[in-house]
Amino acid sequence: MTPVQKLAGLAVLMLALMAGAAGVTWQVQDWRMGKRLADQAGLHQDDLARISTAAAAQARAEQDKRLATEQQLAIQDQQHIRELSDAQRTQAALRDRLATADVRLSVLIDATDTASGCDVSTSASAASVVHATRRAQLDPAHAQRILGITGDGDRGLIALRACQAYVRTITQ
Repeated sequence: MTPVQKLAGLAVLMLALMAGAAGVTWQVQDWRMGKRLADQAGLHQDDLARISTAAAAQARAEQDKRLATEQQLAIQDQQHIRELSDAQRTQAALRDRLATADVRLSVLIDATDTASGCDVSTSASAASVVHATRRAQLDPAHAQRILGITGDGDRGLIALRACQAYVRTITQ
């Protein structure tokens, strides 16, 4: 074997060793980076788990708040229905009493008003027990219409209070 061949063999051997060392170095780097990536992936999973837990807790809190609001609205709705039915029951009883002439609707008369053209005396008559201001009875049909108007107003006021309570509950 000639010295040139020995030198060439030695160079080839050196190149082979260097290539092997580079491969081992890359393998060691790969292992280190793989471990770092695995650690980062674990930390990322922990972060995701914490975020998921926090989101679930917030969703539960919002759901509990919504359920409490729904229960409060249901209670207010029952109260509104009760007020409305009581007003309707009172209205019906008064309408029945007007129809049976058990109650008469009357208005105060200003006997001192000369412009109205009403010729009602201001003195109490012998047949009257009332010694107060003079009153005039309304026709039952007019009384029924007035009662209907006041009933509509009562229902409107009850509905308005219910709407205001609903808005107050929702905006809390």
